[in-house]
Amino acid sequence: MGPLITQGIISPEWNPMIAFIVGLGFGFALEQAGFSSSRKLIGIFYGYDMIVVRVFLTAVLTASVGLLFFNYLGWIDYDLVFVNPTFLWSAIIGGAFVGLGIIMSGFCPGTSFSALSIGKIDALAFIIGIGIGVFFYAETFELLFEKLYYAQNLGGIRIYETFGISPGLFMFLFILFGLGIFWFTIFIKKKYSNRNLKY
Repeated sequence: MGPLITQGIISPEWNPMIAFIVGLGFGFALEQAGFSSSRKLIGIFYGYDMIVVRVFLTAVLTASVGLLFFNYLGWIDYDLVFVNPTFLWSAIIGGAFVGLGIIMSGFCPGTSFSALSIGKIDALAFIIGIGIGVFFYAETFELLFEKLYYAQNLGGIRIYETFGISPGLFMFLFILFGLGIFWFTIFIKKKYSNRNLKY
């Protein structure tokens, strides 16, 4: 049955509206979970607040298990689900810079807009910085970044295919991994909870 737009069940013209509605819902959920506070993301790196890790890990596990069952029930076709191509080096280097930006600012792009929606000035400064960075990247892409961007193109790979295992076995191992991460976050928070800064 799904994906609905890919198979023409829903018109592609609905794409922007669906993205807008989902984006509003996602931003509302971020704000309600307290992610508009820069201390939430910083807490990961200092060990005193692991709620962000738990929330996003829960979301990933829920979506992954849901997709797996939808595929088994014939409600969605894995082969029609778009997978972003993996450009290895740009992913590694870009991920490192994003991580550095999160550590320095306490925001990621999503949480910064969530924080701006409730009037936080530091989020505005972060978004202005994003805008400057995007402009610089776009204007210098062909000159400085194009070769790096397309280096080591692995295509739209899936992890279970890379390991040569079934989707069901991969999901079972991923759930075990997720439970391990949950236990680890509890351990880390107990160990470093005294680092939480009070303002």
